[in-house]
Formats: sequence, structure tokens, C-alpha cells
Amino acid sequence: MTTTQIHPALTAQEEALLPSDEDVRHYAEHGWYLSKKLFTDEEVDALVAATDRYYDGERDRTLPVRPPKLAYWDPSKGPVQRHNDYVHYEHDGIAAILRKPLLGAVAARLARAAEIRVFQSTLIYKPPIDGEPSNIVPWHFDKHYWSSSSSEDMLTAFIPFHDCGEEMGTITMVDGSHRWKEIGADDTVVRHFAERDRDQLEEMLARNAAHNGAQIRKIPMVIPKGHVSFHHCRTYHGSGANVSGRPRRAISLHLQDGANAYREFPLSDGTLAAYNHDVLVRRTHDGRPDYADPDFCPVIWRDRAQQGG
Repeated sequence: MTTTQIHPALTAQEEALLPSDEDVRHYAEHGWYLSKKLFTDEEVDALVAATDRYYDGERDRTLPVRPPKLAYWDPSKGPVQRHNDYVHYEHDGIAAILRKPLLGAVAARLARAAEIRVFQSTLIYKPPIDGEPSNIVPWHFDKHYWSSSSSEDMLTAFIPFHDCGEEMGTITMVDGSHRWKEIGADDTVVRHFAERDRDQLEEMLARNAAHNGAQIRKIPMVIPKGHVSFHHCRTYHGSGANVSGRPRRAISLHLQDGANAYREFPLSDGTLAAYNHDVLVRRTHDGRPDYADPDFCPVIWRDRAQQGG
């Protein structure tokens, strides 16, 4: 019996682009999924144009306060790998494409969730500079940075703006690593990989693989234009150098299931794990940061049963 549902917000053509039952099983086993073509060439080209305007300084709004660990490239930082957070909040042209219902519906199928909200969006530009150290993204998994989130089902959609293969330093998954039991983690894992020693992260991956009796099987995502790779929040991933001669441009769209909420996660120094949202979003009735704040964490998919008829 199939578990696929007909979603009123999708066309019949879009329905055919949803993950199959076998795809959902693959994601559960391997921790990653490469989609069918979810965006038309015209939509991707519009995304490129919108991000060009963003880099030129165009904003529809800016963040009301600057979070403590905000990634926010500007030209003064030079030709390093660029990361810009909250582009879905600051630029309506980018947001309109990222909130495509089909994208949320695919994520909902993979996460087996009735609702999908944006958690974060990061615009990425990896320059074609051989040897640029910022181009190497060491092995990590996203849940380390989301310790203040209650969900274990969050996931990320990596959306390149062009064909993206190994020569461009595409995102690369460690197959099945989301099912590993973690060993040797301490409070440093909540720090972003840019603040960590790369060799230490490589060693941590090897130790965790050995603890689980697993081989480290690295799968580069070869992603055609308009297709999207998805990975589970506990899937180890990273990326290598861009040796293609062209910039690698993409958005990393972090997604949360509807059940996700802020939780207290104590650290050994007596403080609580925090996320950038915590200084931005509204508060719940009991004073916690609200990870369902529609301004910063908009819903992009909700099943028919959740839509009030």
C-alpha cells in the first residue's frame, strides 16, 4: 500500500516529482536523497538574478538585531567562501523561490512530517580559487549546531544554481552516518566547523565510524541544475575545493518539522546551547524562543489535514 498522498497545493506534474516509497526508505537508511528536478531552469535563473541583486546590496528588510554567530559576508572580507544567513528573511525575491510548496512537500515526505518550516537559509558562494582554505568544509553534522532544537528529524536542502559535480567541490555525504551512535563528543561540537580544527573534525569522524563498526563511505552529490540534495540533520557531510574555474553558487536551506521547538540544552560551563534565532524570534507564552515565528521560520508545507479543511 502506498503512503503517497495527493496534496492540494501541488499540480499532477509536481506530484510525480515527490519521493517514492523506495526513496523514503533510502533516505531513512542512507541519510541523504537526491531529488528529481524540483525547480525549472527559469526558477533557478531567477534565483541567480535575485542573489546577484542581494550581493549588490538589495534588501527588502534587515535583521532587527545582529545575532552573535551570524554568517554575513560582505565585500570587505575578500574572495573567501561567502556565507550569508537569513537571506529568506532579508530578500523577498529569494524567499519566493525557496518557499515553493513542492520543496516543502519533498522534505515532508522524507521527514515523515505533516508540516515543514524554514529553520535557516544560507547563501553560499565558493570561489574558483585553488588552495583557498575557506573552500574546504570539514566533516560535521548540523544537529550539533541545533542542540537547542527538540527535533531529531530536521533536514537540509542543498540547492545549487547550476550543474554541480565533484570538480566544483559539491556537498559530499558520509553514507548512513545519521544512524551512528556518537562517541567522544563534548561541548565543542556546538561550535561551528569554521571555529574548529579541521584535523580534529576528521579524527572525530574516524572515531565515530570505528565505534559503530562502520566504514566511512563518502558520496559526492552530483546535482543537475534544478535538482536538490537533502540530508538528515545527523548525516556527516562536508565539501572539497572548487577546481572548476567557475564559482560554485548555492543555498543551503535548513528545514524543521512542525514538531520542532526550543529546548534547554545545558552545557558544561553552566550556560545553555543557543541558536541565532534566540535573539530574533518572538517568545512563547512561557518565555522560550518560538521556532515557529512566521517572520523568521515560515511554513512552506502543511498537509491537507493540517490546513483546516
